Amino acid sequence: MPDRRSRRAKHIEDLVPTDPGTLGRCILDYLDDLTVRNYSHHSIRGRRTHLRYFVVWCDQRGLLWPGEITPSVLERYQRWLYHYRMSNGRRLSFRSQNDRLGSVKRFFRWLVKQRVLEWSPADPIELPRIERRLPKAVLSIEEAESVLAQPNVRTPMGVRDRAILETLYSTGIRRQELVDLDVYSVDLDGGTLMVRQGKGKKDRMIPIGRRALAWVEKYLEEVRPSLAMAPDDGTLFLTTHRKAFSPVRMSLVVRQHVDAADIGKRGSCHLFRHTMATLMLEGGADTRFIQAMLGHADISTTQIYTHVAIRKLKEVHEMTHPGAKLERRKRQEDDADDAPPTREELLAALAAEAAEEDPED
Repeated sequence: MPDRRSRRAKHIEDLVPTDPGTLGRCILDYLDDLTVRNYSHHSIRGRRTHLRYFVVWCDQRGLLWPGEITPSVLERYQRWLYHYRMSNGRRLSFRSQNDRLGSVKRFFRWLVKQRVLEWSPADPIELPRIERRLPKAVLSIEEAESVLAQPNVRTPMGVRDRAILETLYSTGIRRQELVDLDVYSVDLDGGTLMVRQGKGKKDRMIPIGRRALAWVEKYLEEVRPSLAMAPDDGTLFLTTHRKAFSPVRMSLVVRQHVDAADIGKRGSCHLFRHTMATLMLEGGADTRFIQAMLGHADISTTQIYTHVAIRKLKEVHEMTHPGAKLERRKRQEDDADDAPPTREELLAALAAEAAEEDPED
């Protein structure tokens, strides 16, 4: 049996005791229940990871049973998360701390529902506040075009990568949604893309631009047939190993072209998601249309891009702010001073010169 403390171990049953009634067994039962209730694979995987950290922390302190977990224990765990340092020396973000504690709270609520506990010791715990941060980088139109031009489209992999970048730029779909696309997701005639079982297990149909469709069609006709291997599961974008992309590998491919463009900005798949939303907003798109494109359940998540679309905001500021109006008027006057004289001004000047030369005056 693998060492229960081994950092390489990934399964809860390899890390802590899972005898009936133990904390480890209750977590495994909870995850099974989420599967039965049709929670998405990604949600279950995230909660498994969060609860694995928690149950190992408890095991290291001799806490093996659900009844041994008290509010004071969970407060200690919360402080431990705050002071924890990752292998690179950085601390967990408050969002990561919030996610881990949120999974613990949901787990204990489930224990109460299953009548394992009479009350949840996690209820008094207040989750850390999450900062609403702006995207670190957003591409301009020129920068986006520079990145799109990086793949060598004279090679099969270059055509594939160009189709990937164009799809991201045109639709703004998430990395996992891109990885999960199949050949039937793209309607070449209708100009639409079907995202199946996206975040929250929700389907949505979104438009995709003509240029992106042209590159996807070129990839489907010229490149994918040589990559597909029987039995073909229909995955749209395939690696050189003729398999579906993993999320990490997809990020590496996109980041490679962003870095090659040498635009002074870093990022990967999500960079194009931010860029698409921001440029559409600056182009006049309504926030609710962008919400539908991105698949956001809450409009407040989409509204963060209103803070990024600074170019449009600057235009409105210059047109409406009194101080900006004065500066604009001064620029117009300066431009007028430098402008060539009009026909009326020339005639008036000639008349004045003639009057000065008339001896009777």
